Amino acid sequence: APVEGRGDDETLIDAYLDHLHTLVPHLHPEETHLAVDGQFAKKKWLDGVEAVGLHTIGKLRCDANMRFFYTGPLRAHGSGKQKTYDGKVDWQDLSRFDYITEQDGLELYTQVLNHVSLKRTLRVVVVLDRRDPKKPRYALLFSTDLELDAVTLFYRYKARFQIEFIFRDAKQFTGLADAQTRNAKRLHFHFNASLTTLNIAKIEQRQAQPDDQPMVYSIASVKAGYFNELFLQRFFSTFGWELSWIKNSPLYRQLREFGRRAA
Repeated sequence: APVEGRGDDETLIDAYLDHLHTLVPHLHPEETHLAVDGQFAKKKWLDGVEAVGLHTIGKLRCDANMRFFYTGPLRAHGSGKQKTYDGKVDWQDLSRFDYITEQDGLELYTQVLNHVSLKRTLRVVVVLDRRDPKKPRYALLFSTDLELDAVTLFYRYKARFQIEFIFRDAKQFTGLADAQTRNAKRLHFHFNASLTTLNIAKIEQRQAQPDDQPMVYSIASVKAGYFNELFLQRFFSTFGWELSWIKNSPLYRQLREFGRRAA
């Protein structure tokens, strides 16, 4: 979508970098890394983020053209130029990578490499998924912070999706984008109300989740539960019945959770 005020020779990357410049003065000192998706793995973006004193965490193509650095003995003085690189990376062979750990069935490998087209050195983490032995898969994560450890890089990139889920669910279920006002204070109130409602729904779902089952959030299930409860109240009220009759029954929970969905 076109960005208002953007010139014909400017790209979306330019617009995003301009927006980043407006945000930097408001960042806390500990906020030093910016987690983005694969479309931001571009030289202009990485250079622009570095220029404002931040590091990028992102994702590379699975066929990224990268090179190992040469770590062998140096040549004798006067015998020619020192060797810098030591061959192209073959992503099917991780023998030259450092194995770090296994996280949730995913193996993490890391190495500091040179990215040919980006013309820079990156900390790369290979996330190898062997959960399906017949079809192993891998993803390439990176950071411009060469000192960032592989596990932290992995979890910070993973956290990006949790942030996206918040806005997705708020738009879909709690009316985040439905405000019909231009007043700043009213907009702030509306956004806070939408996100607070979402958080309360998640807390309620966490409290109702059995301890022996994995936590899976489904806001659609929360809405279905409240709708069913309201429907039962309306149904009993219309016939003049006492709702306590069914609330005391073990079947009430089953009726209330009718239509529950998995996230």
